[in-house]
Amino acid sequence: MRNMSLAALAAAGTMALPVMASAETALRIFISSQHQPDIWREVLDRYQEAHPDVTVEIETGGNTSEAQAQYLNTLMSAEDSSLDVMILDVVRPAQYAAAGWTRPVEGVDMATYLPAYAEANTVGGDVVALPAFADAMFLYYRTDLLEKHGVAVPETWQELRAAAQKILAAEGDADLQGLSFQGKAIEGAVCTFLLPLWSLGGQVVEDGEFEMDDTTALASMELWKGFADDGTAKPNISEVATDDTRREFQAGDVVFAVNWSYAWAQAQGEESEVAGKVGVARLPAMEGGEQVSCLGGWEWGVSAFTEHPDEAEALVKYLSSPEVAKHMAVNGALLPAFPELYDDAEVLEAAPWFADAKEVVETARPRPVTPRYAEVSEVIRTTLNAVLAGVTTPEDGVTEIEARLRRVLR
Repeated sequence: MRNMSLAALAAAGTMALPVMASAETALRIFISSQHQPDIWREVLDRYQEAHPDVTVEIETGGNTSEAQAQYLNTLMSAEDSSLDVMILDVVRPAQYAAAGWTRPVEGVDMATYLPAYAEANTVGGDVVALPAFADAMFLYYRTDLLEKHGVAVPETWQELRAAAQKILAAEGDADLQGLSFQGKAIEGAVCTFLLPLWSLGGQVVEDGEFEMDDTTALASMELWKGFADDGTAKPNISEVATDDTRREFQAGDVVFAVNWSYAWAQAQGEESEVAGKVGVARLPAMEGGEQVSCLGGWEWGVSAFTEHPDEAEALVKYLSSPEVAKHMAVNGALLPAFPELYDDAEVLEAAPWFADAKEVVETARPRPVTPRYAEVSEVIRTTLNAVLAGVTTPEDGVTEIEARLRRVLR
């Protein structure tokens, strides 16, 4: 089964993926506009070929996790049945299950997935979603510029600052940025804040309770604000969302970028100005700290309000299969949630950097685990954004986070 093509897998639906579709069952699936819906369309077309009584329409939207969540929250709160399947940020399956917005998925062996994703999608013994793809944050860099100026790939943020400043000074290009990262008040900014804090051994939540060290939190705030103040990052970094970083790096306007795995395929695409000039490495550490990454990933959920629950569940099982994961890895450079695919010859030929990505994904840290994560996220991202925008100081930002999270997690 694991060596079957997508077409063969889809055709085997009556055996591998039981489908009880009535004539011309129409399913509607929500996919983020930043997650290469054109490639997901390929696997959906294969599924339709093997299941002529099922049609699947893609709805796209939202280039940030927050924008997607706001849209889906509105639909699910209204018990809207127009969506049958939806892609969810890894932090949301438990939230949606608790709200009664998704249906459990039956008959799946979660032990076949990377442990972090089996855990993220299992709530109270129920499988509430299935992995679409794995993810973690990486450091993207311009291989041509580093080679041209004799700069090594930085292993600390301080080394990155020095490298970026050297390249910027030598290039003399006013449009070139040394570093791009997510400073807008979106979910990615939570990871931005956590990376230096984690590197220095800090935490925000432990066993569901507030547990933040002011020293490590302040070091994080000062690091990111310092990048904006000294010209390593652009002054309006507080307005930069995830796909802004991707677009600007792809346009050749950034030396170093913090981004997720999806950006790789687009940076190497035909429309990219930096195709063939892109390197990926582990994120830098703080001085005296360790290199860490933020766990990401996206999951397929079946709407609790779908009028076609059996067909929607069958589709989700197909989309979360090893064969589809391999297709998305080879054609879209999306990290698979199946550990064996990181050693697959075809996958590594298409994306050689996956050889080192498995360790990053397996050791990446999850964002704070708490039923009140949405509130924790809102506090962190809005406060970091205010610091980057110059509305408040790093010191006052830390004080605000501590005061607000103590109320949220009391």
